[in-house]
Amino acid sequence: MVIGLPKAMLYYRYKVLWETFFKELGCEIITSADTNRKILEDGIKYSIDESCLPSKIFMGHVYSLIGKCDYILIPQVVSYGYDNDVCVKFNAFYDIANNTFENINILDYSINVMEGEKEQKGFIKMGKRLGKSYFHSLIAYKKAKKAQALSDQLKSQLQADVLESNQMKLLIVSHPYITYDRLIGYPITEYIKKLGGLPIYADLINKKESLQRSKEISDSLYWIYNKELIGAIKLLEDKIDGIILLTAFPCGPDSLVNELIIRKSKKLPTINIIVDELQGEAGLQTRIESFMDIIQERLNQQERLNQKEINKKRIV
Repeated sequence: MVIGLPKAMLYYRYKVLWETFFKELGCEIITSADTNRKILEDGIKYSIDESCLPSKIFMGHVYSLIGKCDYILIPQVVSYGYDNDVCVKFNAFYDIANNTFENINILDYSINVMEGEKEQKGFIKMGKRLGKSYFHSLIAYKKAKKAQALSDQLKSQLQADVLESNQMKLLIVSHPYITYDRLIGYPITEYIKKLGGLPIYADLINKKESLQRSKEISDSLYWIYNKELIGAIKLLEDKIDGIILLTAFPCGPDSLVNELIIRKSKKLPTINIIVDELQGEAGLQTRIESFMDIIQERLNQQERLNQKEINKKRIV
């Protein structure tokens, strides 16, 4: 049994969970290629114009897997609990793909905690559909959850070590399906490194702590993925030098939340970069370079002030 994983959207959050689960069930896994222009163009072809950029990319990845595997995994995610909903696109992808492509076999599970549909229940149902027993599926799920937790913990610890660096540290506040996508987010973080900056990723911060701290910016926001990101700002604001917001056009939740961040989080220099299907690297690089120049001048001023204070104490 070959399971296809589209390398987009929730793949960047649940990669280890999915891969471990299916391997424990004895399935083979095939992952779509890194996002490229063809995948994007295919996604645009099979999407309505109003779809956000990550949604179009997702459709391109799904299309690239058709005919190469027995099933393509497309979960349906609605809610993780009270006031912890997600954007409706995560619930709609199953129906959109199923009604867009012919000869597509979709494997899915549902998360809608408010309706009693929890992750474990969904994975066991998915295992049964693949011909596995309840206990085999349950054991595979528990091993997968453990592997995911260890992976998240390791990434978080590695970033905590990086935060001790003296380099200019820029917090990348965006969804992982934007940040790590090879076509839209990856070039931005690579250019920051090229200029001597150090990207810090909001999605790698402890999610439970981030959810709690997000209330300091907004106590009425209900998109859980966005709450995790804005909470990371409060957790790290004393350890970073600037904030880069990545907004995928025309994402409604991101547009609203990132504007909220700009208005309420004024402690650090912040820039909002909108990424779309027509973006050019030259314009992005110019904005990033200018932003980093501003931060560097700010750091230089602070260093001069600190030196003055040190000199005053010496005189006294």
